[in-house]
Amino acid sequence: MGVRARLGGWLRARRAAARRDEGMTTSEYAVGTIAAAAFAAVLYKIVTSGAVSGALESVIGKALDAPF
Repeated sequence: MGVRARLGGWLRARRAAARRDEGMTTSEYAVGTIAAAAFAAVLYKIVTSGAVSGALESVIGKALDAPF
């Protein structure tokens, strides 16, 4: 088997491996983790804002004062 044939086989194997989708790579995990942390920070800021906090306290207060 010549060098050219071995190189061609190696290239075909690499192309086939590149086409397979077997999950996320490390960089994709890093980007996903950063995006999730940013979303959590924004959600935390929204929930702890004055308007939302007051609305949540109002809903909880009404639920606790409900007659049975």
